[in-house]
Order: sequence, then structure tokens, then C-alpha cells
Amino acid sequence: MSERFERHRQPWTQDEIQKLHTLAKKGMALKAIAKALTRSEESVKDRAKADGLSIAKLR
Repeated sequence: MSERFERHRQPWTQDEIQKLHTLAKKGMALKAIAKALTRSEESVKDRAKADGLSIAKLR
């Protein structure tokens, strides 16, 4: 996986946070949310944890 994220260490905008909450509530997978927000999975996971959100795990 040699995907490069150009937005390294960028602060989260209010718009992105709202989108994260919406997608997490819909039950989307971490990978899909990360792609939709053009952020790394690690970044999305950390932000969701900070906001007290749970992200669905695909089985």
C-alpha cells in the first residue's frame, strides 16, 4: 500500500467532523469513511475515538 496522504497533520474542519459523525452513524466501514474524507484510517480512528464514536467493523 503506497498511498500517500497529502493532508498530513491537517486540522479537522467542522464540516469533516460532521461528515465523520454522519458516516459513522450510518454504519460505514473505517476504510470507506477514510476514503470519503481523504484521510488515513488511523486519523479517522483517532478522531472517532476522541469524539466517542464507534465505527462498524466489517466481518
